[in-house]
Amino acid sequence: MPSTTTQAPQEQKQGVPLSSGLKQRHLSMIALGGVIGAGLFVGSGAGIAAAGPSIVVAYTLSGLLVLLVMRMLGELSSAYPSSGSFSAHAERAIGPWAGFTVGWSFWVMQCTVVGLEGIGAGKIVSGWLPGTPQWAWVALFMLIFCGANLTAVKNFGEFEFWFAALKVAAICAFLLLGVLAIAGVLPGTHSPGASHLTDFLPHGGEGLVLGLLASVFAYGGLETVTIAAAESEDPVRGVASAVRTTMWRIALFYIGSMAVVVTLVPWDSKEVVERGPYVAALDTLGIPGAGRVMDVVVLAALLSAMNANIYGSSRMLHSLVQRGLGPKALAKVSGGVPRIAVLVSSVFGFGCVLLSYWRPDDVFMWLLNMIGAVILVVWMFVGASQLLLRRRAERAGDAPPAVRMWAFPWLTWAALLGMVAILVLMARQPDTRVQLYSTGGLTLALAAGGYVWQRARARS
Repeated sequence: MPSTTTQAPQEQKQGVPLSSGLKQRHLSMIALGGVIGAGLFVGSGAGIAAAGPSIVVAYTLSGLLVLLVMRMLGELSSAYPSSGSFSAHAERAIGPWAGFTVGWSFWVMQCTVVGLEGIGAGKIVSGWLPGTPQWAWVALFMLIFCGANLTAVKNFGEFEFWFAALKVAAICAFLLLGVLAIAGVLPGTHSPGASHLTDFLPHGGEGLVLGLLASVFAYGGLETVTIAAAESEDPVRGVASAVRTTMWRIALFYIGSMAVVVTLVPWDSKEVVERGPYVAALDTLGIPGAGRVMDVVVLAALLSAMNANIYGSSRMLHSLVQRGLGPKALAKVSGGVPRIAVLVSSVFGFGCVLLSYWRPDDVFMWLLNMIGAVILVVWMFVGASQLLLRRRAERAGDAPPAVRMWAFPWLTWAALLGMVAILVLMARQPDTRVQLYSTGGLTLALAAGGYVWQRARARS
């Protein structure tokens, strides 16, 4: 699928002077750490409370969908490396309006999540140091990561390398302790056996659906590695390596840890929701200071997400501008870094933090609902782009890329149908219905704006 089969987006024609400062070790750890977010450590508790032990099935089903999405995205990114990733692929496959829609919706989501992660991190630190204002800690974290992203891409890579190392070490230690306890060989513990798994579907199919919806959105962040690969020494190798290890990362970190938690702790334990499933499991094992240890790990996950989202949003913004899908004033690159894009993305993120204080019940909540299902919009554009570009490449007789989608086109269609099914399930649930409609409104507005922008650019 070489770029000669279709017209290349403008970014690739111009040879944008972004640096190539990310090494393979950075990409490897970004790929590992990208699947371990604060949502896994804390947010998964709500899914367990809804689905019970069947949360393992929910994470398996959503994990299979994410695996297919990453395989499709890997095929596209190994054939057409770009910091615009799925936005550039959508432009190439469907048209500028599609690249505009998915790129700007992703940017809004990333910047908003920067603010959310900052709020979470500030809450943890202010809890350790009572009397210190949360917003001050958020501002400090924003300054640190904005500064790191303004200097050089290798600084982003180094932060992510060590954050990811801490998260991976923590979850591997948790899994090891959990497996030893379940096997009955951990000193001072008694194996629960399968006693907590007997009521596998405590709330029936409805509970499983709620768990499935919670698990789907916990996987957000995996796509960052395909954006970062464009600034690595060997983009194709980096993407191929990250995509090929997706399966075992999902199986180990998500499905494996959920299986350990629901085996060790009763699914209806109040601690699972109030303190988080991992803290509840460690308390069951009698690990001293479990809450404080997990606070440190969650803080690292939140700060890692802030860093990664400032990076991802700035690169997406830069790519949009370079492809003529955004204001030219944001295009400046100096020292191999899109510094204006970094600043604008960081300011938007901190603006979301301020909204959470000034207008928490209307404007801020509206913003959160608006980005609620954006990741599904991104995935659907990935599926459509892979389907179209693979067909074109096959008709042109192009050489296959380093990563290829399995059982094409059947698994591509299966993934797209799976995404549609999730949208239907969201429409059935009152809590997610508002998010679905709000995201739908944002997507339609951006699609209309993208079409107008495309027509205006064609006339100029």
